Amino acid sequence: MQKIKGMILAAGQGTRVRPLTQNLPKPMIPILGKPVMEYLVEHLARYGVDEIMVNVAYKHHKIENYFGNGSRWGVDIGYSFEGKYEYGEVTPKAMGSAGGMRKIQDFGGFFDTTTIVLCGDALIDLDIEAAVREHKAKKAMASVITLEVPNSQVSNYGVVETDNEGRIISFQEKPKPEEARSNFASTGIYIFEPEVINLIPPDKVFDIGGDLFPMLAAQGMPFYSQKNPFTWIDIGHVHDYWVVLQRVLDGEIAQMKMPGKEIKPGIWIGINTSIDWDNVEIEGPVYIDSGVIVEAGAAIIGPTWISRGSQICKGARIIRSVLLDYTRISADMTFEDTIVSPDYCVEHCTGETFYTGDDRTQLRWGDARGRLIPSRDTQLKSNDRNLAEALVF
Repeated sequence: MQKIKGMILAAGQGTRVRPLTQNLPKPMIPILGKPVMEYLVEHLARYGVDEIMVNVAYKHHKIENYFGNGSRWGVDIGYSFEGKYEYGEVTPKAMGSAGGMRKIQDFGGFFDTTTIVLCGDALIDLDIEAAVREHKAKKAMASVITLEVPNSQVSNYGVVETDNEGRIISFQEKPKPEEARSNFASTGIYIFEPEVINLIPPDKVFDIGGDLFPMLAAQGMPFYSQKNPFTWIDIGHVHDYWVVLQRVLDGEIAQMKMPGKEIKPGIWIGINTSIDWDNVEIEGPVYIDSGVIVEAGAAIIGPTWISRGSQICKGARIIRSVLLDYTRISADMTFEDTIVSPDYCVEHCTGETFYTGDDRTQLRWGDARGRLIPSRDTQLKSNDRNLAEALVF
């Protein structure tokens, strides 16, 4: 494949996925213990895309500190901070997805060849080589990777209208279903030639979907849609995060290896767990990370992901749920179709968020750090199983 560069859009505040982004930028939301953006970096590296720029703003240091210069993944990663310094403080201020790219270009001329642009909040298995080949074959200046969505969902996406050759003749940003000209949605994956970046006005907040694409379509530029099937799981809202974990645990995402050790089909366990195996019920697919305590009488029904350091007390039931790091589920509580952290709980079906001690719910949970430790008997049962490597139910 011809040498291309990569761009990951990571400057947004992720307001639609609060409270997951209260303390994290959206690209750092964890999927099986890894930030969603790490899967994107790995995917780019897999196709030889080893020069990657990332625009950052909200809680930018968490992205920069984790990924560094990219050497762990065999790539070079650079960052462009979007914000300003005033009144003695640095304030993040995103410039829009296109405006951020123009800022990078004006600074150092990074976009000097074909570039694939990815939003930092989705899991994909796109064949990048095939996508670039189609882009080149059409002599496109810009290509949008699209997927067909139900008409009822078009208002969540940018929608493209094309002619018979796939050339985009109009672009609608989040239209009402009755006004949508098609149901092919932009996946937030684009392929740009350098000339496109030069069309973006400098020093201005400018969005790819809302500003740049309508301009390209109106001017009749060689602007094309690609409609090849691939897996795309977007974390656009809090309930999407629950869906993502369900699909990942069900094995729907290619090239995503489950962490831990598979001790029984569909059940993966991290190291140094304390689980009373003789007295718990576990039905896969389930991933239990390191340092987790599962007490006698507890039940875990998949698809479920239990993050590191969590504690499930006796008699508790966790059903199709996600427990984030160091979450403690109180005795005899049942959490079903939920995302739970030490501070909050989000119900998948309603999207309602409750906080620890909230009088509106009878559910009780909290922070596992500094709380109970497993009994000596439970530790011995868990250790004996691990030493024997015979965790068979």
